[in-house]
Amino acid sequence: MSYIIAGRIIRGSKYGQKIGFPTVNLDRRNFLGIKEKPAFGIYAGSVILNKGKYKAGIVIGPLDKKGLPKIEAHLVGFKGNLYGKKVVLKVGKFIRKFKKFKTEKELIIQIKKDLKKC
Repeated sequence: MSYIIAGRIIRGSKYGQKIGFPTVNLDRRNFLGIKEKPAFGIYAGSVILNKGKYKAGIVIGPLDKKGLPKIEAHLVGFKGNLYGKKVVLKVGKFIRKFKKFKTEKELIIQIKKDLKKC
C-alpha cells in the first residue's frame, strides 16, 4: 500500500545534512489530516516537486510532545534548497521499523543500506 502526504517544506535540525544525507522536512501538521496513516518506519518512495520526481528514502518517525511525527525524506540525486516549497511524498515500500542508533557511524551505515533499497 502506498500513502500520499503533501505539504510545505520547513526547516529541520540539519542533522541529515551534517552526516551527508540532507533531507527535506515536511510540515508535520499535514499528518493529522490523513485518514490512513503509514506506520512509523523507513520507506522507499518518491518526492514530486515542480522540478520533477525523485526517488527518496522517507522517514516517518515517533511522535513529539504535540503528537506530531517526524516526516522527512532524502531525495536521491537532488541538490538545492526547497524551504517553503510544496511537495508531495509518495510513501511506498516499507523498508524497516524506526530505530535509534547507539552511534552516528551505525546510523550512517544503515542509511546507506536503506537507500540502496530505494
